Amino acid sequence: MFLIYALVALQIKHCFADFVWQSDWMIAGKGRYGHPGGLAHAGLHAGLTAAILLALGVPLGVLVWLSIAEFAVHYHIDFIKAQTGQRLGLDPADGRFWSHLGYDQLAHQMTYLAIAAVLVGL
Repeated sequence: MFLIYALVALQIKHCFADFVWQSDWMIAGKGRYGHPGGLAHAGLHAGLTAAILLALGVPLGVLVWLSIAEFAVHYHIDFIKAQTGQRLGLDPADGRFWSHLGYDQLAHQMTYLAIAAVLVGL
């Protein structure tokens, strides 16, 4: 059940951090490498993941390592998505926009499965 709790919590966290609490400033900064908006968005994800792992009793060293890894991976997934979307000129009226968003979300979900795989090894 531990793994189910972790994955459910990460899914809920992802929904809020990516769709509810993400500001226009964060979105606007994702396509410029090192922009504070993109960094803040990835930091939001990493901080919430750290809180979830802490609540689940994950050892501090593992928690810190996984949170840093999620920060780096999340940031780069979003940067690549923003760059590609800008180059292709995607907007919501274009079906390619939705495919592009789906690939982005799939990559984030694979990150959570990788976190779960690490947790299985604990």
